[in-house]
Amino acid sequence: MTTAAPLSPTPRTTLTRSRERAATDRAELADVLRETLVAHLGVTVGGGDEAHPVVLPVAIAVDLHGPDEGGSLYLHGSVAAGWLASVRDRTVCVTATHLDGLVAARSGFHHSMNYRSAVVIGRCRVVEDPAERARALDAVVDHMVPGRSATLRPPTRKELAATAVLAVPLAEASVKRRAGGPVDEPEDVDAGGWAGVIPMQTVAGAPEADAWSPDEVPADVADRARALGAR
Repeated sequence: MTTAAPLSPTPRTTLTRSRERAATDRAELADVLRETLVAHLGVTVGGGDEAHPVVLPVAIAVDLHGPDEGGSLYLHGSVAAGWLASVRDRTVCVTATHLDGLVAARSGFHHSMNYRSAVVIGRCRVVEDPAERARALDAVVDHMVPGRSATLRPPTRKELAATAVLAVPLAEASVKRRAGGPVDEPEDVDAGGWAGVIPMQTVAGAPEADAWSPDEVPADVADRARALGAR
């Protein structure tokens, strides 16, 4: 699949506020999703007067050349989850957010945050093809720790039967970001007072082995921890 199509192809993913913060390069969508460790899936469960929205944290993987339009965003779930029946062939929303800084201004109105966020809207399908399921499950593991899936035993039939793999097309998506310092009113700047940014980032600690692990940390885990800032 091509990744060249522009972002925000529909009114549902076109920004209506702070449009100058919108990304138009689809590569920025890929970057936000690749760096996301936990995304959130928005679904509507129940029916009639009992219908209500639910937002759930999910593990993800990204395949820009997947079989869905614009590429595939894979979501990991459990077949026992009560919401699973509500997403099959239904439109869902997946969001990912990175907090990069707290912006402290000279007025409450101009306090803000530096961030990168992505919104993906699309019809969710349950992945049934065994080969695609296997690729997607490996991709979810490798999204967490690159290269890890190749070091593991294959999943058992019982494990596969208990696991749901969902796919959402990446065709309909938007990315919004903010960077930089506060945007204060000139009179507030003239009045004095401190303003600036508290940078934020996700930093890993040193890997902690369980009681049955060998002493040496495997390369894939050590590399991932270092990439996330572990000493």
